[in-house]
Amino acid sequence: MQLIINGIIGLLTLLYPFVVYFGTQYLEPWKIAGLLVVLLNIRLMASVAVKHWSSPLFLIGILYFSFAIWSDRLFTLRFYPVIANAAVLSLFSWSLYSPPSLIERIARLQHPNLPPEGVVYTRRVTQVRCLFFVINGSIALITALWVSFEVWSLYNGFIAYVLMGILFAGEYIVRMKTQKHVR
Repeated sequence: MQLIINGIIGLLTLLYPFVVYFGTQYLEPWKIAGLLVVLLNIRLMASVAVKHWSSPLFLIGILYFSFAIWSDRLFTLRFYPVIANAAVLSLFSWSLYSPPSLIERIARLQHPNLPPEGVVYTRRVTQVRCLFFVINGSIALITALWVSFEVWSLYNGFIAYVLMGILFAGEYIVRMKTQKHVR
């Protein structure tokens, strides 16, 4: 049951810009934000129960959407992708200053005896992802402030995920070519 709930909430999170874009045709902004607060609270409770690293991210989302309920402005809903990028950037960059890096922690789940070159590699991947979230968050901010609602929805609901997929695929290809211990 928890897997189904997580899947639905994950899908709605990924589709957030389209939910907002189409939802505003039928609902006031505060109602969309309220629905998202409820969904994120459910997800937060599930992540706290298993002590998942993402709990602070859900809490940030809940606080943001609570503010969006209060403001009841469509413009406010456009900033969630900016906040999400900033939150994930904070998580990744914090791990660079408090080793091991987030990517190293993930890599050690599969390779507990990660060699030194693997540690260097995972740190570099963490840095690249930080750069990605700076750029992506900046574009999300630009789309929130200065472009049409349609362009905002397209970038944040589709293009950003395509770019993320390209980054992950590229990282996977590089890892297979450079990290002998993962073959």
